[in-house]
This record gives sequence, structure tokens and C-alpha cells, in this order.
Amino acid sequence: MSRQRNADLDRLFETGIVGILRGVPAEKTIDVAAALADGGVDVIEVTADTDGALNTIDRLSSAFDRSEVLVGAGTVLDGETAGAALRAGAEFVVTPSFDAEVVRTCNRYGAVVAPGVMTPTEAVDAYEAGADLLKVFPASTLGPGHVGSLKGPLEHLPLLPTGGVSLDNVEAFVEAGADGVGVGSSLVDSEAVAAGDYGVLTERAEAFRESVENARK
Repeated sequence: MSRQRNADLDRLFETGIVGILRGVPAEKTIDVAAALADGGVDVIEVTADTDGALNTIDRLSSAFDRSEVLVGAGTVLDGETAGAALRAGAEFVVTPSFDAEVVRTCNRYGAVVAPGVMTPTEAVDAYEAGADLLKVFPASTLGPGHVGSLKGPLEHLPLLPTGGVSLDNVEAFVEAGADGVGVGSSLVDSEAVAAGDYGVLTERAEAFRESVENARK
């Protein structure tokens, strides 16, 4: 693993939260990312199903130094999309399921990759194929207990539960063994974004960071 890939992975683990931007208007993404970073969530994922996702990734990676905001691509379904996102400036890739070609593409580019998994078999297969961490998805359906069950026999696997993570359950996921969490609408409030009330996003980011840090004590 390259030094930069190691550094990006460490950054993700340290922050403990991936802020997910899905459907955020392109003209608002820089302000949204800045607000989240001000609150301590400086790892940002732009989902590939967002209109103009590649342009948004390019805008964000150009607007922020890597040390300020780590920009990634999410909801990536195939190797072609992964490659396009990485060429646009994404520094990590997240997928809803395990696709070996996506993992191979990210490995070739030296980028962090987190494929989606549910079962122990999927988790082991993805990790042995070259995944850096594993997106446990959908977290809201599986619950914190599932994370704990995976960590029991597979303690060495880094887990990132995503999908339905909120301030009400984030501590439970971390206490169950999650190495980080992916958070979308509970963090990136659509009404606040529409109103340009970015202070709300900073406050939510601070609250999520505090909850994660409390659970890690």
C-alpha cells in the first residue's frame, strides 16, 4: 500500500465520519463541504448518482487542499465509473456492493476503496480482494448488533456502517466495533442546504464528531 493511501486511510479512521453528499446542487457543494469541515467532518463523499457528480468531485478537489478536505466518490457500481471518479480527483471510492473490478481499479490508482458488504463471506472476500475497509450496508436494517457480530470472529476487518446512521445510533455503532460511519441526510440536512443555512451543517458535524469521540473513550 502506498504512503498516500495509508495516510488517507488513517485520516478516514481518525475523523471517523464520512459525510455523504447526495443530490446537493453543484453550486452549493463547496459551501457544504466547508461547513462540514469546519465542524470536524473533513472526509466528504459525492455519490455518483448525483447530477454532475464528476464535475462536482473536480470542483471540490480543486477548491480544497487534500489536508483540508478529503474528497471521494460513492455509489460507484463499476470499474469504469471508479476510474472516471479517480481521474476527476476522487481520493477514495465507496460502493454499495462488492465489485471486484472496482477494487482492482482503485488498487491500480493507489486509492482507498470501501465496498459494500453484509455477510461474513462478503466481508472476507472483499478484504482479501484488496479492499481497505468495508461498508456495512444498509446499516439501519442490520443494526449495531450486526457490526458486533462481524467484529467477533473478524476483528481485523475495518468496518464502516452506512445507511440510516444518525445521532441517535452512531454511538451504538462505534461501541459495537465500527471503525467509522458514513452519514448522509442526518448530517447534510436538505432544508438547511436549500436555505443556505450552513451553520446548521457545522453544528451537526460537531455533534457527530463528539458522539464518535465519546463512544471511542
